[in-house]
Amino acid sequence: MAGVIAPLTYVVVGLAVVLCVAAVWYAVRDRLIDDRLLVVAALVEVGLLALLVAGLADLGHITDDAEKATFVAYLVSLPVIPVGTSFLAIKEKSRWAMGSIAVGAFAVGVMAARLAQIWMSYG
Repeated sequence: MAGVIAPLTYVVVGLAVVLCVAAVWYAVRDRLIDDRLLVVAALVEVGLLALLVAGLADLGHITDDAEKATFVAYLVSLPVIPVGTSFLAIKEKSRWAMGSIAVGAFAVGVMAARLAQIWMSYG
């Protein structure tokens, strides 16, 4: 499992960037959420859930308690973001809903990159 965290994190970051750019494009075009955007959000979610399982399975890899707490907090909280912003976008029929998806995707990308940084500092 140890070799899975960093590559999986890069995939999640890449998908989050795609989701962020697509949501900004939708916001600029004043479009509502559709199946294509939901599929990208679902792919981000699947990647985050896989990252959660892999990260928790090999948590002993991180020796510093403060970094371990940050790592676990990020792992547990990240999967909530795409789901929450997607439900908000489905419920709120406005341009701002796409803005929330874009901000959420940006947050996922940054937090996932931090996960990789923590992971590789103990490699």
